[in-house]
Parts: sequence; structure tokens; C-alpha cells
Amino acid sequence: MTKKNVLGQSLLYLSMGILLIIVVYPFFWLILTSFKVDTDIVKFPPTLFANQFTVSSYIKVWDSIPLLDFLKNTVIFSGSVTVISVLFDAMAGYAFARYNFKGKNFLFTAILITMMIPFQVLMIPLFIEVFKLGILNKYAGLILPRMADAFGIFLMRASFVALPKELEEAARIDGYNEFQIFFKIMLPLNKPAIITLAIINLMGNWNDLLYPLMLTSTTKMRTLSAGLALFVGQRTLEYGPTLAAAVISLIPLFVVFLLAQKYFIKGISTTGLKG
Repeated sequence: MTKKNVLGQSLLYLSMGILLIIVVYPFFWLILTSFKVDTDIVKFPPTLFANQFTVSSYIKVWDSIPLLDFLKNTVIFSGSVTVISVLFDAMAGYAFARYNFKGKNFLFTAILITMMIPFQVLMIPLFIEVFKLGILNKYAGLILPRMADAFGIFLMRASFVALPKELEEAARIDGYNEFQIFFKIMLPLNKPAIITLAIINLMGNWNDLLYPLMLTSTTKMRTLSAGLALFVGQRTLEYGPTLAAAVISLIPLFVVFLLAQKYFIKGISTTGLKG
């Protein structure tokens, strides 16, 4: 290798190392600080490592708020929305990518336009609709409005467009019906894109604050983000327990992403703007 190539690679690795530190440092700080006592958290000048580490913040947060209820609600809400939304988005994306029907382009354009409407514009109509249906402060009220997503339809359409049409034609010759083609051939071939969409949906709904805060009215039905926001807002701010709760809420997402990262990266790289 020439000196120019060595210098270029060295600069590349240095830049990647700096970027890694910038990305990882906040999480490292969050975890370490959650084990500190409050005096070490607020002291100046701040230090990364404390003289004393304790698990009292984790014990206190479990005693102070119904964290198990928050976790249960978040898992039910985000998990159900992820599964249902990915299925419906995949079916809609497949229809837009592989079938020709009247009004197809107009309908797809209308779906894309909804992505430009801020959620704040829809808050009051959505609240009234959920209230009139009698599902306010219930799991159905949280799940039903998010059973499909414009971005998910767009993403799945882009991934299905990239597959060759000969696959369907061969399957039809073998006697497969449309549902068999979709579930047995097309979905397995689109596994990276489906997992990518599932992770995006899961993370978005898991961390969402405004939507579940608007559609739930009791502590028992709060999700993690909404419950922690009320916990911080109604009490004197306790940094240790608040940071400990944040760490607890991050662990499931970290585990999910760790298990599915290779599919996520592959899905991002292969799911482009084709078609």
C-alpha cells in the first residue's frame, strides 16, 4: 500500500472512531449516571465516574411508579401495532407494486400526501373519533388508529417492486392462489425489508409520548413514555430514578435491535426508492 492509501485509511478509521465515541458516549453516560447518588449527579464540575455507585435509584423507581404496568402497556401497544401494521402495510405495498387497478396512482399519491400532515393537525379529530367509538383509555383506542402507516406502505411497495415478476408467474403456473403467492413466496423474499419496517414501527411506538398521552386518561393505562413524563412533571425532579427508568425503557429496544441488526442494515441498503 502507498503512503497515500495508508494515510487515507488512517483518517477514515480515526473519523469512524470519533463518530463512534460521539454516538456511544450519551448511552454510556446515562447508564453510569443512573447508578450515582443525586449529589454526584448534580455536582459541579461534573464527572463521568462517581466515588460511590448504588442501585437505590432502580429500587426507588420500582417503588414510586407502576413501572410493570407501564412496561406491559407499552409491550401490548407497540407490539400489537408493529405486527398488525407490518402485515397491512406489506399487503397494501404488494398490491400497489404488483397489481394494476383503476385509480392506483391517485390512491397511492393520496396516501403519500398524508405523510405531510402533522400529527398535531389530527389530534382533536382523532380524540373525538376515539371518544365517540367508546374506546378511549383502552388498548383498542391505542392500536386501531395505527393499524396501517403511509410510510410503511411506501417502504413495502418499494421493496416489492424490486422483485422479478417471473416469481409470481411461475407460482401461478404451479397452482398457487394470490394469498399463497404473497405469504409463501413474496413475504419470505422480503424478510429484510419487513424486519426493517418492524424495527422502525416498534421504536417509534415504544418511544411515542404525545399519542398515548392523549388517548389514555388513567395511570394504569399509561405507556412508558407517557407515564415517565407525568412522573417527572408531577413531582420534584429526582434525577437518579428518572435516569434509571430511562435505562429500563431502553433495554428491550436495544435487545431487539441487537438481534435484528443484520436484517435492518440489509433492509435499509436494499429498500431504495425504486419504482
